[in-house]
Amino acid sequence: MNTAPATPSIPAKPHAKTHAQRALTKLGLVRDIDFALHLPLRYEDETHITALRDARHGETVQIEAVVTQSSIQSRGKRQLMVTVRDQTDECQLRFFNFYPSHQRTLAVGASLWIRGELKRSLAGLSMLHPSFKPAVGELAQVLTAVYPTTAGLPQGYIRKAVWGGLLRASQRSELSETVVISHLPSLADSLELLHHPTPDVSIAELEDKSHPAWQRLKAEELLAQQLSQLQARRERAKMRAHALKAPPAQGDVSLINQLLAILPFQLTAAQERVQREIAADLALAKPMNRLLQGDVGSGKTVVAALAAAQCIEAGFQCALMVPTEILAQQHFAKLVGWLEPLLATRGLSVAWLSGTQKAKERREMLAKIESGEAALVVGTHAIIQSKVTFAKLALVIVDEQHRFGVAQRLALKEKTQGDMYPHLLMMSATPIPRTLAMSYYADLDVSTIDELPPGRTPIITKIARMTKRDEVVRRIVDQLKAGRQVYWVCPLIEESEAVDLVNATETHEALQAALKNVSMGALPSAKVELLHSKIPTPAKKAIMQAFEKNEVQVLVSTTVIEVGVDVPNATLMVIEHAERFGLAQLHQLRGRVGRGLAASACVLLYATNESGRLGDAAKARLKAMVDTTDGFEIARRDLDIRGPGEFLGARQSGAQMLRFADLSKPEDQDWLKWAQVTAPTLLDAKPDMALKHVERWLPSGSSFMGA
Repeated sequence: MNTAPATPSIPAKPHAKTHAQRALTKLGLVRDIDFALHLPLRYEDETHITALRDARHGETVQIEAVVTQSSIQSRGKRQLMVTVRDQTDECQLRFFNFYPSHQRTLAVGASLWIRGELKRSLAGLSMLHPSFKPAVGELAQVLTAVYPTTAGLPQGYIRKAVWGGLLRASQRSELSETVVISHLPSLADSLELLHHPTPDVSIAELEDKSHPAWQRLKAEELLAQQLSQLQARRERAKMRAHALKAPPAQGDVSLINQLLAILPFQLTAAQERVQREIAADLALAKPMNRLLQGDVGSGKTVVAALAAAQCIEAGFQCALMVPTEILAQQHFAKLVGWLEPLLATRGLSVAWLSGTQKAKERREMLAKIESGEAALVVGTHAIIQSKVTFAKLALVIVDEQHRFGVAQRLALKEKTQGDMYPHLLMMSATPIPRTLAMSYYADLDVSTIDELPPGRTPIITKIARMTKRDEVVRRIVDQLKAGRQVYWVCPLIEESEAVDLVNATETHEALQAALKNVSMGALPSAKVELLHSKIPTPAKKAIMQAFEKNEVQVLVSTTVIEVGVDVPNATLMVIEHAERFGLAQLHQLRGRVGRGLAASACVLLYATNESGRLGDAAKARLKAMVDTTDGFEIARRDLDIRGPGEFLGARQSGAQMLRFADLSKPEDQDWLKWAQVTAPTLLDAKPDMALKHVERWLPSGSSFMGA
């Protein structure tokens, strides 16, 4: 039953690496405290029964009823139809997804507890996909917690695992107080309440995290984060005071001036400002640790090129690491075009590295890097491999920094000679709202390009149901007749049984057929190409080059084009099943158009669920895309929708993200201020207690935010 475990014994922790255990590990549930801090997403009240006649339309209720009819019907889509009756009325249950075990439980005559959203209509009462179980024993005494889970991990299993971890952590004193917050319950009491709330506790306060028990967790979590950052800052300060040095890039600025002279555009005021900030850091003999953020198309690459020119002029090398080969190629093409003619007069060159290079080309590049002839090295994670030896690396530039883990960034830092430490410039097209920068990047200097270059064409964004695909294809024909090009982005490459989406391969074939259809306008000469991650790299490059040259008019692609692709003649972006994409990803994809002078548009095709609904989060993302093209406003809304942990991509960045506190809320910002004041006091007065607190919340110890 759904009651808290009553036995005082400590449940045994399973040892065999079963599928379920691997799934638990995937969720980060390893230590007892991890289980204790794995909190419910929501709660279900299964503590009482509601009579059907008393249930209101749209209300989620639990009824006790007997099955009177059960049959499989085919009304467009195969479904299980079940009629149940309590002592007051009857109700129709509908299931589109069901198994033989469901049919057995829902057999005629079975007495069940059924929970779901009740609908009242002229046809009577109904529930769509309610939960159900045999009406045996006593009702639950506490609210039923519903936990975050993953594939292959049923709620029943994870519920027992979490409760067992909570009990073990409590009995082993792992929940003892490390900091007293007088007006809030203790950590142990807070966790007990959140895992096993009694019916008198407000579900609304639990789910909006305003309950005092939630406030305790938010305060402790923010304190752990601030302690972690404070420890990291103090450790770095010690290192700087003793031995940490960086190559100072001082002196002549002739290469910078030459680069500015050949650029086909003027820098914006924002670009000039951040370039001065970076230049001042590079001239110092201590390592720069700076985040350069700017919206899609704001011109971060040219700022990076100017930073590289400053270091190269001073006699050093620079490395630019990017997450994908397509992006590496884009940067390489730009930087070669700008810098190579200037470097050639100095006997220097630009090199690039990737995991798919032929052995001969790779050997040549490695030799140039080791000799110092390659003043700038652009590449993927291949740059950090052990065989890559720099002669005099001074600057590391990491683009789309959230896609690289801490270990990868540290590996690049270790490529310097002797006791020198390279300057680090991280770039991101996902702007960080101020409160997040204050918390997560407290030990980084942040430079922001907050204006776009002149001449960028505003992008009109429209949303449409998937049923409007034919109208969108006609819009494509109009663009092609005007000599323009089109992107069509799909979320999958092949069919997936798990997700019923139209895939890129099918869309590619459908568009090819549509453009030959007379009723669509008949453009048989238009070429449609398919691009996805499974295509070999040489073929990918060839497809992209053909698209850039307008030899391909329509590019059907997965999200490999999310960043770095720059084709000014492309004026229409169609994103299929846009409800499945994240807001930052949608904004990045939209940024692939509007790069020329012609009017550009982005069409977001979405599908609803079986009941004709679009989820609240998906609806909010699509609305944000229609409302604004401002990356900073997009970032703010994305933070509101997803919360800081997902927003910053904890898994990719390696940073310790907040799971519970939400820094978009004023009350949580107040807890952040409290944590910033409390952290140094606790660390100075009770260092052992501070360490225990950090280890409880951040098992990897100090955060490497600036790594």
